[in-house]
Amino acid sequence: MSALDPQIQEKVNAWLNGSYDDEVKQQIQKLIDEGNTTELTDAFYRDLEFGTGGLRGTMGPGSNRVNKYTIGTATQGLANFLKKTYPAEQIKVAIAHDSRNNSDLLAGVTADVFSANGIHVYFFKALRPTPELSFAVRHLGCRSGVMLTASHNPKEYNGYKAYGADGGQFVAPHDKAVMDEVAAIKSIDEVKFTRIDANVELIGEEIDELYLSKITELSVSPEAIKRQKDLKIVYSPIHGTGITLVPPALKRFGFENVIIVEEQATPDGNFPTVVYPNPEEKEALTLALKKAEETDADLVVATDPDADRVGIAVKNTEGKFVLLNGNQTGSLLISYLLSAWQAKNKLDGNQYIVKTIVTTNLIADIAKDKSVTYYDTLTGFKYIGELMTKFEGKQTFIGGGEESYGYLIGELVRDKDAIVSSAFIAEMTAYYKDQGSSLFEALLDLYIKYGFYKEKLISITKKGKTGAEEIKAMMEQYRTNPPVTLGGSKVITLKDYELQVETDLSTNTTKPIELPKSDVLQFVTEDGTIISARPSGTEPKIKFYCSAKGTLASKEAYAETDQQMEAKIEAIMKDLGV
Repeated sequence: MSALDPQIQEKVNAWLNGSYDDEVKQQIQKLIDEGNTTELTDAFYRDLEFGTGGLRGTMGPGSNRVNKYTIGTATQGLANFLKKTYPAEQIKVAIAHDSRNNSDLLAGVTADVFSANGIHVYFFKALRPTPELSFAVRHLGCRSGVMLTASHNPKEYNGYKAYGADGGQFVAPHDKAVMDEVAAIKSIDEVKFTRIDANVELIGEEIDELYLSKITELSVSPEAIKRQKDLKIVYSPIHGTGITLVPPALKRFGFENVIIVEEQATPDGNFPTVVYPNPEEKEALTLALKKAEETDADLVVATDPDADRVGIAVKNTEGKFVLLNGNQTGSLLISYLLSAWQAKNKLDGNQYIVKTIVTTNLIADIAKDKSVTYYDTLTGFKYIGELMTKFEGKQTFIGGGEESYGYLIGELVRDKDAIVSSAFIAEMTAYYKDQGSSLFEALLDLYIKYGFYKEKLISITKKGKTGAEEIKAMMEQYRTNPPVTLGGSKVITLKDYELQVETDLSTNTTKPIELPKSDVLQFVTEDGTIISARPSGTEPKIKFYCSAKGTLASKEAYAETDQQMEAKIEAIMKDLGV
């Protein structure tokens, strides 16, 4: 075995000799005996970082892994923050977990530590979706909440999402304060692991019932559902938590013909039927699409393991199932909601919708057309939640979302919600079918009216230290020498979210961007095309969010126009040197 770096060796020794259980010590010793320097280095070269969204990483022993001790340390830090922030009250928190391997055990550890710190814990007694955890935090008057999940990551991963008193993930300045408290813990002996049973209260069905009844009240087309109650919906929870609430939600809304993909219905942290349990990936919907073709279904719906994201497939004009991307589904939802509110004369200027800066401007066009205020936020649903909390009681949030398949309707929670989204996607499918149309045709109608938006996410991976330097150099080059044209259209605006400045390139005048700093650049062209460049905060990647805009003359011209737009995006990426 090649020698470990001395600092890494020191950490390994601290775990072998510290207050860690024998099983963990045996696992570490086995790696030493096998001479597995690579695994030991990766497991101990740093502490798993408690970031602005919590923790996420692969499971196993070590300071850079998700395990009882890193989760316990995170919880102790969060408990210390809560006790300092709310010194004079009995603090309450809620905890839930998804279907991942060890999620239930890690949720138990989280409850142990909170309870040992004198905090009252509402503990979901079985797996539940992320949005229900957000709902529970708000409904039960909690100061915080924790969801044990790694969302749609591969099976080796797990994670820890931390929520504030509003039911949204922590934002500034509280996110930094929590991170500082976690970082301040220098020894595992500072973590209180001994549960006080009297501080742990089990919850479950009563919260389900309340949540389901509240989201059902949001329905805007119950009459159409009554007429289309036999709408054939194929649903897959992809081995996750969606099975607990999506079928009951669809039933509550009035749908009587929901076909479950049985091979993916049982919660299973090994996700045996998919490579990635991610509804953004076509592969994850293979079984659902097969079932839909066999049954001649109207709609395919699939949710990720913690049921905050949803992917769908619909029939095109030729009767073939096609997947919609997150921008398309989000645009359809916003158009449907605003049209329904308008038809009932409920739009009085006090409503708003929200999207992120890398999400399609088709949503903005729809909002402008309906005279509804829309807001852009930075990437990440916590910023949408933050805005909702800011406007609570003053303006009414109708809906919002982001291109990465996450949407929210109504003000019941402060995170992406695939439960309410699945119900509304089914409802609008029923509504358009009732009108003699379809979801796909409704999308084409939007393109004809507002312009054809073609979106594509292109990720470039550049690994290691040199890769990080290359990405930094690319961003610097784009900042100092922005492209003159992209895809044959003149670049007229440069938005630099790091410098918080928007520049009109034709007049060289600037105005401030009223959003927090973020390393994102946006190029806006004369024809309405927007390209966003954003280095990933968690992976060695630079991401390009391409939103090319063109014209759709008729529904019949869709396929040809789509190919032209694809070629336009290729030309744009060539212009950017990618």
